[in-house]
Amino acid sequence: MDAELFVRDLEEKPDRLRALADALDDAPVWGAIPPGTRRVVLLGMGSSRFAAAVIAARLRAAGLHAVAEYASAEAATPGGAGTVAVGISASGKTEETTVALRRHRDAGSAAVALTNAPASAIAVAGTVLVDLMAGPEHGGVACRTFQHTLALLLALEDRLLGRDISHVPATCRRAADATEDLLARRDMWLPEVADLLAGSGQAFVLAPHERLSSAEQGALMLREGPRVPADACETADWLHVDVYLTRSIDYRALVFAGSAFDADAMGWMRDRGATVCGVGAGLADAKATIRYPGDDDADVALLTEVIVPELVAADVWGRGERALR
Repeated sequence: MDAELFVRDLEEKPDRLRALADALDDAPVWGAIPPGTRRVVLLGMGSSRFAAAVIAARLRAAGLHAVAEYASAEAATPGGAGTVAVGISASGKTEETTVALRRHRDAGSAAVALTNAPASAIAVAGTVLVDLMAGPEHGGVACRTFQHTLALLLALEDRLLGRDISHVPATCRRAADATEDLLARRDMWLPEVADLLAGSGQAFVLAPHERLSSAEQGALMLREGPRVPADACETADWLHVDVYLTRSIDYRALVFAGSAFDADAMGWMRDRGATVCGVGAGLADAKATIRYPGDDDADVALLTEVIVPELVAADVWGRGERALR
């Protein structure tokens, strides 16, 4: 993995996302999925599972039987006729996901390989292939592939629910504009936010349930690149499982706004002197707040906001590498 190449991968996000939007306009990438499908199993590990869990929750809220599973699970949802199984692997080499998708294929599920590597093991394991179209990630970190996974799963949601297929391409273009804005203005917000979050040598990331993937991926970026101890938590659940840490350590958090429980979490952190950086509107007492065009649209936020911890991770990672030279 390489910090400088990771930054270049991030800088390509807007153009790659616009190209994906064009591709979604041109062809029904999920056309092989039967309309009216009611049983969906999303399989993945790491970033792939983070994205899958958010979409599975949306599908359940719409009345479908949908789950996101660790591909490694032995007590797993059985396959069979009427089931659509989507195995998600950016590299195409994720062994657990390949095995799980093959199991579904052999059981009679419609088995879809969602990957950035069409000529890979997982592509062979499925009966249908959907290309992430994220381009090569030379930094060695899944970043654009994570964003494209979310976008393509949103397109799957629209296919399954019979919605207007123009919604996701339009959202992708708005997210590309928002990502471009954050990249263009990074000198104005990144140094302060990176210093605030990394100042204690550990960081925490919070997000509402509907966008929990942003917190999970953000924390992973801090662990994977600069090797900063970092953890993710759903904002309301934070009040039950992580609030205790604010009393005993120099607690520093990145909070993605939008939960009905933002004020409760911020109250505890304010009263205990925690350092909070907010992304989006409405987080009173945050030491720094990052806004961007469209941050009041939950779908735009879902595709955009993770660029903030990604750039923080790249900044801290790059400083660490330079210190070692």
